[in-house]
Amino acid sequence: MSSFHPRHGGDLAAARRTFGSPPCAWLDLSTGVNPWPYPYGAIGPETLTRLPQHDAMEALLAAAREAYGIAPASVLAAAPGSQALLQLLPAMRTRCRVAVLAPTYEEHAVAWRRLGHVVDEVRSLGQRPDADVVVVVNPNNPDGRITDRETLVRAAEKLAPRGGWLVVDETFADVAPDVSLASAPGLPNTLIVRSFGKFFGLPGLRLGFVAGPPTLVDGIARRLGPWAVSGPALEIGRRALADTDWIVRTRARLADMRLRLDGVLSEAGLSLVGGTDLFRLVETAGARDLAHRLGRAGILVRSFDRHPSWLRIGLPPSLDALQRLSAELKGAR
Repeated sequence: MSSFHPRHGGDLAAARRTFGSPPCAWLDLSTGVNPWPYPYGAIGPETLTRLPQHDAMEALLAAAREAYGIAPASVLAAAPGSQALLQLLPAMRTRCRVAVLAPTYEEHAVAWRRLGHVVDEVRSLGQRPDADVVVVVNPNNPDGRITDRETLVRAAEKLAPRGGWLVVDETFADVAPDVSLASAPGLPNTLIVRSFGKFFGLPGLRLGFVAGPPTLVDGIARRLGPWAVSGPALEIGRRALADTDWIVRTRARLADMRLRLDGVLSEAGLSLVGGTDLFRLVETAGARDLAHRLGRAGILVRSFDRHPSWLRIGLPPSLDALQRLSAELKGAR
């Protein structure tokens, strides 16, 4: 099997190899990560000197259940990042047919293909009615496409009688909580994956969650094994997920910067395809050249081999950074 992984944003070492050292500090806009991380503060030394504690895990799961609005009938498990869950799920089924609603985050198709599953990248949920597993990223990465709850519920109900799964990746749902399927009661064979690091600006902490029926989630937890989540992740994750004031303020702050970024992109003549309050997707005939020009100026954006006219641009961390981007875009015209 191929060990290929798609390119991802945030690789500054690769950027240096490609563009050299920039004249000033890198402005990394290549990821969909909140540029204003949660102020996690000090952590107790015991989170590093002791094995992760069961009561700390239970406290984290309780905070996550409340923050995400998980339905009472669903079980929740924590993992060392949502990416780990994406890699694990294909190992839990024998060879089957998988439909991935595309274009989307490429690791989904890659992970299922790597373990021998037949993967179809489809443009609508009804395109492969014989699929055993359907994967939907909602809101979608990179174009922000929303699949409504009613459509997802119908898909789950069609899959259930033959033991099929609906996998909903809600990595970016923190900025669009109304689209989340987490609170839907009693959905059969539906797994909802959540990422902690994107919205809370702490991707290096490696923390993610999966919610769904006990028969599936308990199996995932067993495969993850004991102590899958580090002590610092348990402690910081619990604090952040319980901090409702910070969550509300941060959603508003992200939305404000997204509007400002849209204005800069529009002024530069870039066509907005979509996105979320954590990133924007634009289209331009000179996307590759523009990405290289920005890279040489120390501004890293995300390009796509399979969609050469697209660029994904994350939120700048300050008005000065936004102005820096604006100046470089104007210079490129």
